[in-house]
Amino acid sequence: MRMNKKYSCLPAEEKGIHIINIRAIEDIGYDQHESTLLNSLSKNPDADCKYGLYFRDGKRKVDYILVYHYKKSSAGKTLTRRAQQNDASVRGSKQDQPLPGKGVQLEMGDVEPHMDYHEDDKRFRREEYEGNLVEAGLELERDEDTKIHGIGFVKIHAPWNVLCREAEFLKLKMPTKKMYQINQTHGLLKKINSVIQKITEPIQPKVAEHKPQTVKRLSYPFSREKQHLFDLSDKDSFFDSKTRSTIVYEILKRTTCTKAKYSMGITSLLANGVYSAAYPLHDGDYEGENVEPNDRKLLCEEWASYGVFYKYQPIDLVRKYFGEKIGLYFAWLGVYTQMLIPASIVGIIVFLYGCATVDENIPSMEMCDQRNNITMCPLCDKTCSYWKMSSACATARASHLFDNPATVFFSVFMALWAATFMEHWKRKQMRLNYRWDLTGFEEEEDHPRAEYEAKVLEKSLRKEHKHKETDKEKLTWKDRFPAYLTNFVGIIFMVGLTFAIVFGVIIYRISTAAALAISSTPSGRSSVRVTVTATAVIINLVVIIILDEVYGCIARWLTQIEVPKTDKNFEERLIFKAFLLKFVNAYTPIFYVAFFKGRFVGRPGDYVYIFHSFRMEECAPGGCLMELCIQLSIIMLGKQLIQNNLFEIGIPKMKKFIRYLKLKRRRSLDHEEHMKKKQRYEVDYNLEPFAGLTPEYMEMIIQFGFVTLFVASFPLAPLFALLNNIIEIRLDAKKFVTELRRPVAVRAKDIGIWYNILRGIGKLAVIINAFVISFTSDFIPRLVYLYMYSENGTMHGFVNHTLSSFNVSDFQAGTAPNDPLDLGYEVQICRYKDYREPPWSENKYDISKDFWAVLAARLAFVIVFQNLVMFMSEFVDWIIPDIPKDISQQIHKEKVLMVEVFMREEQGKLQMLETWKDKDKRKGENCNNHSPRLSRSRSGSLSSCHSYPLDV
Repeated sequence: MRMNKKYSCLPAEEKGIHIINIRAIEDIGYDQHESTLLNSLSKNPDADCKYGLYFRDGKRKVDYILVYHYKKSSAGKTLTRRAQQNDASVRGSKQDQPLPGKGVQLEMGDVEPHMDYHEDDKRFRREEYEGNLVEAGLELERDEDTKIHGIGFVKIHAPWNVLCREAEFLKLKMPTKKMYQINQTHGLLKKINSVIQKITEPIQPKVAEHKPQTVKRLSYPFSREKQHLFDLSDKDSFFDSKTRSTIVYEILKRTTCTKAKYSMGITSLLANGVYSAAYPLHDGDYEGENVEPNDRKLLCEEWASYGVFYKYQPIDLVRKYFGEKIGLYFAWLGVYTQMLIPASIVGIIVFLYGCATVDENIPSMEMCDQRNNITMCPLCDKTCSYWKMSSACATARASHLFDNPATVFFSVFMALWAATFMEHWKRKQMRLNYRWDLTGFEEEEDHPRAEYEAKVLEKSLRKEHKHKETDKEKLTWKDRFPAYLTNFVGIIFMVGLTFAIVFGVIIYRISTAAALAISSTPSGRSSVRVTVTATAVIINLVVIIILDEVYGCIARWLTQIEVPKTDKNFEERLIFKAFLLKFVNAYTPIFYVAFFKGRFVGRPGDYVYIFHSFRMEECAPGGCLMELCIQLSIIMLGKQLIQNNLFEIGIPKMKKFIRYLKLKRRRSLDHEEHMKKKQRYEVDYNLEPFAGLTPEYMEMIIQFGFVTLFVASFPLAPLFALLNNIIEIRLDAKKFVTELRRPVAVRAKDIGIWYNILRGIGKLAVIINAFVISFTSDFIPRLVYLYMYSENGTMHGFVNHTLSSFNVSDFQAGTAPNDPLDLGYEVQICRYKDYREPPWSENKYDISKDFWAVLAARLAFVIVFQNLVMFMSEFVDWIIPDIPKDISQQIHKEKVLMVEVFMREEQGKLQMLETWKDKDKRKGENCNNHSPRLSRSRSGSLSSCHSYPLDV
């Protein structure tokens, strides 16, 4: 394969010592320490290339790194280094160069056993692929002499002409020379903005990109024909490191390797192990005494530090370093966290209102009043005895903290808050699009995934084998039908597994409650409900955390067998499946407590049983809302603390430690290699690879569901979410800056499918909160009693109104309490919570008219609440424009200015053409008026008259 000089290794002269001298020193037997001393006296080539940030010449910047494994015996190490130097010196004198490293393996044939077929195949593929990269204009440099034994690195540099070509292909908007003034506010708004800026100055990050700008450069898609429009005074910084790596990655994706069974890009080569990693480099170190200033260090100080948790995020610098897609994620997370502040304040006020009015709540006072002497029916068969309602006093008082009139107001407020949050984010997104020059950006169809191309090729080969002439093949729904069927069955099975686990926890609660009721101690019997609830919730939490990880892997596998065509399609399908499974996993236990527990219990003497032995559990006398609150709070806090924070800190640290141990085991004992400083690409190779933003978004979306879906039962949910997100932002920032390899910058103008999921959760939250208030809490029964049954217009007698009576003689055989005199007296009538006819009625134990009145009121409330809140949310959506007025004016101004620039350019061209015509006419007249003496050489003189230079 023909190679050119762009593909180079380290020339011998750049190592500071002539290659002949080194070989002579080795041949005459100098020991290692003398050799090291001689090298230390020479110029350090690693310092010239800034320890891997540049090629060995110190001029060409490393834009991308390819990593591969190779086999090399330690016995042939000296010979290998000598062969590399020999090979480099030969390549320096020849124009047609062999692939770097090729000569090494030829000379090592006597020392090292021949590689196996797979290693040779991978090496041939790498040679062809790298040769194609060179033909595409990239410049490469190989480095196998590293501290990591058996790992080789290929450094890639994109020269100026390649950057210009690809920037034009990708339609990258770049700043032009033209600058214009950004419209500023005037009058009262200007004064208000200046006051806000002064107040918020201490919480602003100290970065140049975050300062308010009064002027902006006009941006235009880069064009090689219009380079005069752009400021090219400093070509090295015109394309920043993020843009350069994006351009190189686009070339890597479309460059093919045809020695395989099918055409392969970098994604396929990585999947098949031809290369082990591919990544752009970080800008430098982020800690240390003599570290040069760089964006990574600045981000670590002003963003990825817990000490700056109170400051705004430097979003523009994040976008500059990581790209638009990651910048939008952190901008969205920042907006979401800011919007949680008012929601948290209102939630705290609602909670404090419940605390302040708990002593004035008449129903809880009646339940705690021991003078009422209300005897309740047993909670289980045989082992449970009768009990006093006053024993549930603590539960009733605690329920009032979350089940009070302010809860309804808070539910309406949170529905409007969700709508406002979505509108606020859309406006913020448009501002970022304007600032980041994404207003005219349209995502083009991505390259087909390697797996898709392999399937298409396999289908084509099958048809060719059957002698069928086919056009360009593609996968149809018939090809994907087995995968679709597997997806459907798999998702149904996973959802059924979640339901089965929740059902198992229900059995645990019922059996544990019956077992604890046998306890002879009164304290044990009084704490049965709390013990059962707490342990069951902890079991649910552990199961949810385990299944979350399992479902994430299963969702990825189900998406892979579908073989989506592009990476965008793959990501969207993966997000949908993972969200569906994780949503069901996280919220099924909560849905059970909110809407099913205590609904299908039956009544004393006619209870509903599971497997003919386990009686369905019922709610506490104060309702199931308190238990829902406990369930929601423990699952939410547990997921945030364990899964989101401890896992994000612990697992990357553990993986990093394991990689360190592996590399330490493989590291050579060569003293010279051990003492030299690691190159930048070696340090970055030890970092964790970037796995995408899906896990980050997913945990925040699930949290958004906790905040909005059941907020009527837990007003403090926004506060705990706010505290978690303050830590989450800095934790994610630290992970991106210090723990992960630098991801490839991806352009994006929105957060994609996540916005639609957020809107869906917001709509669902209105419906769920309406049912929680109506059916789970006692808000509607209280209103019905107050306006229909109360004799004096107060809540006195409400508890007695909600309880029905049961004659203990009507117990089924074998279900009556074993100790009927446990309370010290014989019980004739016990009470239970339901609306049924008394035993002395003609239709005893039938559902009473009060039940139907309350049910009608509950359904009416659901309809009114849902439609009212939906209407208010749509009104908020309509009244707040998606695009801020000042941004729409600036976008229009940019268009007008761009038209003016091109009109002036056209006018300049016309004037130049007219000037040339005038010159041509005058020169022609001058030639016609020449003297007769010059007319002899007419042809020569005329040609000289018209031979003026045309320099534009």
